[in-house]
Amino acid sequence: MNIKTIVFIALTASVSFASCGGSNEEKKDTTQTPPPAAAAPAAAAAEDAKGHGKFTNVELTHPIDAKMASAGEKVYDVKCASCHKLSDEKMVGPGWKGVTDRRSPEWIMNFVTNTDEMLDKDAEAQAMLEVCMVRMPNQNLSDQDARDILEFMRKNDGKN
Repeated sequence: MNIKTIVFIALTASVSFASCGGSNEEKKDTTQTPPPAAAAPAAAAAEDAKGHGKFTNVELTHPIDAKMASAGEKVYDVKCASCHKLSDEKMVGPGWKGVTDRRSPEWIMNFVTNTDEMLDKDAEAQAMLEVCMVRMPNQNLSDQDARDILEFMRKNDGKN
């Protein structure tokens, strides 16, 4: 046997050996198993949708309560209008058009009454902060002011 034949046989044997899994490396399982289910993904998602704060169940009026919406508009004029437009256009903060379609009533009320914690802990609030680049100041709204604002937002969005 010449050297070329020996090299050829050695290479063929090593390729054949490796392709049959005869390496010294541990075989890795290539089947993918899903990660263990989270403790309660539906509950966590529901909590995220409601934000962080004391509002966990906001009862909406049908039709919109005109008195509350009017009171909310007055709060908007004094405390919100300098940073938020009623359209979808961003000013300092995001525009309000469509906010009641994007956020739950609980999330909105938690955000306007518990602004700092929401900006610190809530992923959606943090995403807005990245876009707006300015932290919303805590306006010290009462629970009733927050509910009135929510009703005004619903009216602005054409809800019944």
